[in-house]
Amino acid sequence: MPWQRYVADVALEVDPDTNRLVYREVRLTVPRQSGKTTLMLALMIHRCLVMGGRQRVGYTAQTGQAARSKFIDDHVPVVTGSMFSRKCRVRRANGSEAIMWDNGSIWAVLPTTETAGHGAQYDLAIADEAFALPDDRLEQAFKPTMITRPEPQFWIVSTAGDVNSHWFNAKVDDGRVRAERGQTEGVAYFEWSAPDDDNPADEATWQACMPALGHTITVEAIRSDFESMRLTEFRRAYLNQRQNRHAVEPWQVIAEDTWLALADDRSRIADTPVLALDVTPDRSNAAIAAAGRRGDGKMHVEVIEHRTGVAWVVDWFAERKGVYGPVIVDPAGPAGPLVALLVDAGVEVRTITSRWHAHACGQFYDAATTDRLRHLGQTPLEVALAGASQRHYGELWLWSRKDLTTDMCPLVACTLALGGVFNPDGEPDVPVRVVSLADLD
Repeated sequence: MPWQRYVADVALEVDPDTNRLVYREVRLTVPRQSGKTTLMLALMIHRCLVMGGRQRVGYTAQTGQAARSKFIDDHVPVVTGSMFSRKCRVRRANGSEAIMWDNGSIWAVLPTTETAGHGAQYDLAIADEAFALPDDRLEQAFKPTMITRPEPQFWIVSTAGDVNSHWFNAKVDDGRVRAERGQTEGVAYFEWSAPDDDNPADEATWQACMPALGHTITVEAIRSDFESMRLTEFRRAYLNQRQNRHAVEPWQVIAEDTWLALADDRSRIADTPVLALDVTPDRSNAAIAAAGRRGDGKMHVEVIEHRTGVAWVVDWFAERKGVYGPVIVDPAGPAGPLVALLVDAGVEVRTITSRWHAHACGQFYDAATTDRLRHLGQTPLEVALAGASQRHYGELWLWSRKDLTTDMCPLVACTLALGGVFNPDGEPDVPVRVVSLADLD
């Protein structure tokens, strides 16, 4: 992939005056599943076969066992299934795993202890999944073994960690400072990540920080994981953002701990679900949510569709006519322009008033804060609630859409759907219109 070629081209630059590698240390941080294992394989084979003379390569990961599993499950099958298989033999004995090359080079798996690499000299050392390393023990172990070698490189490779990834975080912070100041002496630093304030639901954010997107990863796959993963894990795994819960602004309406405690991935609606639709003000996203009662009487909400744009919405409902009851839409909100199109497609639509909508917001809040609500732990809802705030509507309130960087449509759709469960007949003194093709005849 282009990003892999770029890293290899830069990291293996040669000083024309000395004819030796420019960088003694290489730091690389990318989202998960970007292809760093393939890059490391190419790097290690290149070192063993192309750099000249007998080369010694040491590889380790977050633990010695993890490094061994990576070696046996990922490295060895690729090498032995390639054109290089005739140039090497594999040693699998526990504790001495290695690939022995015909030219005398050795590619060995090492533990993550302070004594890793002692008693030998290494030309290339790789600390993979460095976010999990507790301290600088590997740096202290490896670098002295490389001091007399003519072209040594120490690679530090990882996806972002959390506040406890002290050693790796320090390497990242220093690398960012070096990049800003143009200080590249001896260190090559590579990072693909999203700024902390970028919208995690926006495909533009993904395109900017996922170098494998469009190559080995599809937008659809990322969208699916975004819908199902916890937001903190999605941010770390795919946006390559360091996670620090204590540094995040507290949720303003429903406390984060309260919401997370309501997650139940086995929760299901026992009766016919109520559906609702909402759209972002800029029409960049639309969401369809369902709500209903569980067998134990508690309420259940979930996002059943959340996609880019609005062009897909009418067809989605038209294909499911008769399966569900009327879809709830707030005609005064961003989804209002879709009502006529839905009706033309034969979809039954239930429009509601702003006061009904405000009642639904209060009912959603009450159900969540009194342990009467369950959800599936979906990231779009978590993202919306993390950035949610309120705007006054008389003596009631509605979810605010003032911050356009937060995609609120999953939360608003869930709120409307839950309101439909609580208020199947509408407000006693405010009639609710049911719009259908029959009404137009």
